[in-house]
Amino acid sequence: MQKVHIIKIGGNILDNPERLQRFLIDFAQLPVPKLLVHGGGKIASTIGLQLGIEPQYVEGRRLTDAETLRVVTMVYAGLINKNVVAQLQALGCNAIGLTGADANTIPATKRPVKTIDYGFVGDVAGPETINAAAIQALLQAGLTPVFAPLTHDGQGTLLNTNADTIASVLATALAPYYEVKLVYCFEKKGVLADAEDDDSVIQRIDQDKYKMLKQDGVVTQGMIPKLDNAFAALQQGVSAVLIGEADALASLATDEAFSGTTLQLQHG
Repeated sequence: MQKVHIIKIGGNILDNPERLQRFLIDFAQLPVPKLLVHGGGKIASTIGLQLGIEPQYVEGRRLTDAETLRVVTMVYAGLINKNVVAQLQALGCNAIGLTGADANTIPATKRPVKTIDYGFVGDVAGPETINAAAIQALLQAGLTPVFAPLTHDGQGTLLNTNADTIASVLATALAPYYEVKLVYCFEKKGVLADAEDDDSVIQRIDQDKYKMLKQDGVVTQGMIPKLDNAFAALQQGVSAVLIGEADALASLATDEAFSGTTLQLQHG
C-alpha cells in the first residue's frame, strides 16, 4: 500500500517566518505523497484587532460571528494559505491551496447551539463524508494539497473548523487507500511530562497512559483535543500518529527515530 503523510502545522510556526521556512523546506523534501493542514488563529486575531474586531474565546475555542468569519476566511484561505503555497512552489513542491468547500472535500454542519453559541463553527460528521476520491485524484496528479481550516455546509456558507480535527478526519478518510502517517507539528518537542521543561518529552503514549495523564493533570487544555483526534484516527485505521517539533520533520524522510511523541492504541 502506498504511503501518504498528512502533516498539521500550528500557528506558532506560521507566526515565525524563519521557522516556517525551515519547516517548508523539510516538508517539500518528504519523498512520499503528502498533504498539509495549517491553522493560523493568532494571525487572524492580530488582523481582526487591526480591523476593530475583538477575538472571543470560550474554553480556548474561538467564537465565530459573521464579522469574524469574514476575517478568518481572508486570513486562512487567502493570506496564509496562498503564501504557504507560493513558498512551496519556490521549493519545487507543486502545491494546491484548498478549503473544505473546494471540490466538496470537507462538508460540515454548523455546530448546534446548546449552552454556547459558537457561531459559524463547523463540525465534520466523520471520514465517510470526506470526498476522498477528489483528494486521491490530486495526489495521483502529483499535487500536494494544502488545506486551510475552513469547511462548508453545502448551502453556501463557509465554517471555521479546528485544524487538528481536519487533519485527523482527512487521515481517517484516506486510511482505506493508503498507509497514512499523521503528524502534528508545533513549537514543542512533543507531549511534555512537565510543561516548563521542553526536554521532558513522553516518547510513547497508549490509551491507558493517556487516561492517566489526563487524570493527573499532565495533559490539559489544547493538548486534549489534539490527542483525542489522534487516538480517533488510530482507531479508524491510520497507521501512525506522531506529535513533535516542526524542526524534527526531516527525520520522517530518513531512518532516524522520530524525537517527539508516538501514539499507539495499546502498550507494546
